[in-house]
Amino acid sequence: MRELGLRCPIRRGRAYRRHRSYRGVVGRTFGNVIGRGFSADGPWRKMGADVAGFRLSSGKACLAPVYDFAGKEIVARCVSRGPSMLRRQRMLAGLFAAKPGGARPMLHSDMGWQCQRASYVNALAGNGFVQSMSRKGNRLDNAATEQVFGHLRDEFFRGRDRDTFEGFKTDLDECIWRWNHVRRQVKLDGMTPVEYRDRALQKAA
Repeated sequence: MRELGLRCPIRRGRAYRRHRSYRGVVGRTFGNVIGRGFSADGPWRKMGADVAGFRLSSGKACLAPVYDFAGKEIVARCVSRGPSMLRRQRMLAGLFAAKPGGARPMLHSDMGWQCQRASYVNALAGNGFVQSMSRKGNRLDNAATEQVFGHLRDEFFRGRDRDTFEGFKTDLDECIWRWNHVRRQVKLDGMTPVEYRDRALQKAA
């Protein structure tokens, strides 16, 4: 590639600007129960949640997804112009609707203010989720979810811009749909995340 003068921009190392949601202890916090044990032997057992910020020429946008560590599926998300508890509650509604009956997943996140709020904590506990939180200022504690953001930034966002928030959201929704339903992964035996999840749940039934 050097001899031919070719360069590949995908997955090139760079210092991303990370959305900072920590405001100190403003509610209830939890210990790092997951302890960087990101491997899971089935879907809906270990999951990660985080927030990524995107700078558009038309303003800012935030993505708050929930990611399944086993099947690499983005199972729920909200996209908004900024941090919002209303948007986060809508994300939780989608998460709870997708959760298989009897599942008791562990949901790992940072110590962001939204994840500490009583409404968020109570909603998760009431729907069978166990919370786990990264230590303050330690990105490696949430590396599995950060890795997804890296792929989305490189494959969907890097070197591109959207004139409107609505255009950004439409393109991001399509990208996540392709991630879940089309993008085959070696670590999933060549399956897509949705195919892996469906097969695993059928075997467990």
